[in-house]
Amino acid sequence: MPNSPKPDTSSYCIALQPICDANMAHVADELLYRATSGASSAVIENGLTATARACNAAFYEAGIESLCGRRQLFFNAPREWLLNPALLPPSPKQVVIEVLESVEGDEEVLAALRHIKSQGYTVALDDFVLTDSTQPLLDLADIIKLDMLEQPPTRKQVEHYLARGITLLAEKVETKKEFDQAKAIGFTLFQGYFYAHPETRQSTAFKRGRNQSAQLRLLGELQKPEADYNELERLLVQEPQLGVQMLRTVNSASYNLSQKIVSLRQAMGLLGLNRLRNLVTMLVLAHDDPCNMLLLPQALTRAAMCARLAARDCKENKEPAFMVGLLSMVDVLLGQKLELLCDHIALAPNIRQALLAHKGPLGKTLHLVKAFEKGRLKNASDETVTTLNQYFLESRIWTNQVLDGMDK
Repeated sequence: MPNSPKPDTSSYCIALQPICDANMAHVADELLYRATSGASSAVIENGLTATARACNAAFYEAGIESLCGRRQLFFNAPREWLLNPALLPPSPKQVVIEVLESVEGDEEVLAALRHIKSQGYTVALDDFVLTDSTQPLLDLADIIKLDMLEQPPTRKQVEHYLARGITLLAEKVETKKEFDQAKAIGFTLFQGYFYAHPETRQSTAFKRGRNQSAQLRLLGELQKPEADYNELERLLVQEPQLGVQMLRTVNSASYNLSQKIVSLRQAMGLLGLNRLRNLVTMLVLAHDDPCNMLLLPQALTRAAMCARLAARDCKENKEPAFMVGLLSMVDVLLGQKLELLCDHIALAPNIRQALLAHKGPLGKTLHLVKAFEKGRLKNASDETVTTLNQYFLESRIWTNQVLDGMDK
């Protein structure tokens, strides 16, 4: 009987998943690796190879500061990687080494972890399950990641870890209720998609006034080929928080303007309609909401990837593709159905068709980027996957620069 073909590991997708604190502030990211076999999770034949590829992408192709700013980066490490000190990445103060759940606490591993900690790295135990063989790892752990979906810990276990001074990170937190429960028993870091669900958004939204009618009219005016700057300024004045945030962002290093901007009219004139459209749309979607600020990196990275892909075929498609990518997450970010938003805003037909049906060149671009995000590129060539990884890194760096401006 012939041997079954081995999965192709020459093509892979990388991604970053946010980690937040108890206030839903974005404090870290986990670097993820997915083989492009059509699976939505990692299918990795060789853990050492996967780690080396992810390490090269994050630390040497992009650079951790460009990719994550001041946030920490969690990085999965199999046993073979831990035992080779030459593979340690740069930036020890910013890197969290995740010891995979398959690693046991034998003397060789413990010695390697002592060396890793002596270099300044933080050590986390991924999907940790307490057994006789993993017990020794607790003496060297700074963080324990616990699976709240498949193997939720008992209160006694949580108390045991906390008594050791270990920080607890709740993984696979899918609902606001699970977030609140984990927070109540002592977890201080959280990972999962609970912040994308409506009940979380409603309970964490700021109680200050929000003139959504003015915002929708503002987005509508920006979609016009010849937008009325007087009308834009009038609508921005109705949302002073939005106007202030716009000025802060425009004055950040990411916009590389030669002079400080002190008025909305000045900002609009110097930015031009295309950049103004993208910036205001981004700020409307963020709106200082903690859930939105956790989702916004994904939305901006998606938009920037769409723009880069579209510009390869036609430079004129760059700005429309960016808008398609950004608006494609509006249902989550604004809590409105995409169809309703399209009814409120006079979108160009090609943008509307791309958003609602993935039709046309813009729709195909959006579909490809969304498939990349999920690691579902079974029929894509290695060249396409390599290009997408490059665009992801470039887009993520740009996103981090923009969000750094928003945080000021």
